[in-house]
Order: sequence, then structure tokens, then C-alpha cells
Amino acid sequence: MNNENQDQKPKNQLKNAIVLTGIAIQMGVTIYLFVFLGKWLDSEYNDGNKLFVIIGTLLGVAVSLYAVVQQLNRFNSK
Repeated sequence: MNNENQDQKPKNQLKNAIVLTGIAIQMGVTIYLFVFLGKWLDSEYNDGNKLFVIIGTLLGVAVSLYAVVQQLNRFNSK
């Protein structure tokens, strides 16, 4: 019985590492997409000003943090 618990522990740790890595990648992609959107909006509607990049970056960080908190809550409840 004790041997089964030891076999499950490495598998569980690997699964946890994969899930947390996916969360980090999702956070990076979300922020990147919002910055990209901000750059595009600046090139279309703002001449040389970086207002939309700043707004996009802050919004991207907020959205990604919200998503991370939601995923970690689901991850911890399992």
C-alpha cells in the first residue's frame, strides 16, 4: 500500500508542474496579445503616442491575473 502512494506522488507532481507551466504560458500569451492590440491601435488611431500600448499592457496584466487566480482556485479545490 505504501509503495502505491510513492508511485502516485511523482505522477501527481509532474501533473501539477504541467498545469502550472500552462498557466504561466497562458499569462504570457494574454499579456502579449493585449500589448499587440495596443500597438495596432496606436498605429491606426494615435500618431506616435503610446496611450493604447499602456492601456493594453495594464488591461492584459489585469485579465491574465484574474484568469490565473480563477485557475488556481480550481486547481486547489481538486
